[in-house]
Amino acid sequence: MTQVVRDAREMVAGMTPELKSGAYVFCAAGDRDWAALQPLAMFREAEGVSLILEHDAALAAGFPVEAPMALITLNVYSALDGVGLTAAVATALAQAGIACNMVAALNHDHVFVPVERADEALAVLLALQAAA
Repeated sequence: MTQVVRDAREMVAGMTPELKSGAYVFCAAGDRDWAALQPLAMFREAEGVSLILEHDAALAAGFPVEAPMALITLNVYSALDGVGLTAAVATALAQAGIACNMVAALNHDHVFVPVERADEALAVLLALQAAA
């Protein structure tokens, strides 16, 4: 059984950030059949369905792709009610001047950062982990 971590220091110390290949974009589905687009993630907002799509799939579907993002997965099994991981990650990246969008899933947290700053963001997160 996987050990779920709730303590902030333990979550940061165990986050083991991993830069995934590819680029992603956040899009508004509009009236499209969003399921056919095979999004990495979707969220229903008051304004409509927001999608996270692979860059090339979004481009092929005619979505704007002005802000491609890299994906860094935090490989710690963080508890949904754990406190502090998102704040620590967002603060460290903000101090480096790197924008981030956090997505929490059941097993892991995922950090989207501008593609051109992906390697720098990974280095920041590895340093944060080492300091914990």
